[in-house]
Amino acid sequence: MTRKRRRRRPSAARRRYETRRNALLGGGVLALLVLTTFWAEIWPYAAGAALTGAVGGVAWWLWRTDRLVRGRDARWREAEAIGAGQRSLAEVDAMSWQEFERYVADLCRRDGCTDVEVSGRSGDLGADVTGTLPDGRRLVVQCKHYAPHRYVPSGDMQKFVGTAWLHHKADVAVFAATCPFSEAALALAVQHDILAVHRDLLGLWNTGTPLPALLPLNGTGQGDRTHRKRWKDTYGT
Repeated sequence: MTRKRRRRRPSAARRRYETRRNALLGGGVLALLVLTTFWAEIWPYAAGAALTGAVGGVAWWLWRTDRLVRGRDARWREAEAIGAGQRSLAEVDAMSWQEFERYVADLCRRDGCTDVEVSGRSGDLGADVTGTLPDGRRLVVQCKHYAPHRYVPSGDMQKFVGTAWLHHKADVAVFAATCPFSEAALALAVQHDILAVHRDLLGLWNTGTPLPALLPLNGTGQGDRTHRKRWKDTYGT
């Protein structure tokens, strides 16, 4: 005598799935019936909603594409500007320290500074170049013409901090160098509101970026991780 196989009851999860499926199918059929019955009244609104969605989608795609292109273009332009600045500094590297001070003074004059003077001597207490910015503020610049692989030590920055504000009465203090700054020197620059113009920024300044546009960088002008990696790859330091 054979046993009849008992029919297994569907699980709770299966029953929930079938309930949702049936509800969706029923809702779809009902919506289709409503659309069919009232299509003459509904279609203008449906067409308008579809057109609005299509226009919005195209506008978003254009906006997104423009943002991506602009971002890539900005990064490319920045890299090109820094590269051009680096290439242009080959002549600066060949200068004497006196020529470098006159070169910095010429950059200040180019950017609208007046009453620009070069000390051209030792014992100037950090004021290698002085002048007046276009907005009337007194500018004091310390210049260091070091080999590209060197670093400006914290001692040099300490001396400049000690004289720029109190002795020379600077409103804006700039430390321009042909090399990067040590971490300690940069920390002092940030703390005491000194614009640290390292080699990358010097190249940008040389190729047309005006000094007032560099001033907000303060001591953070050393550059980001990408700059520091490029520097290490180039000079091995």
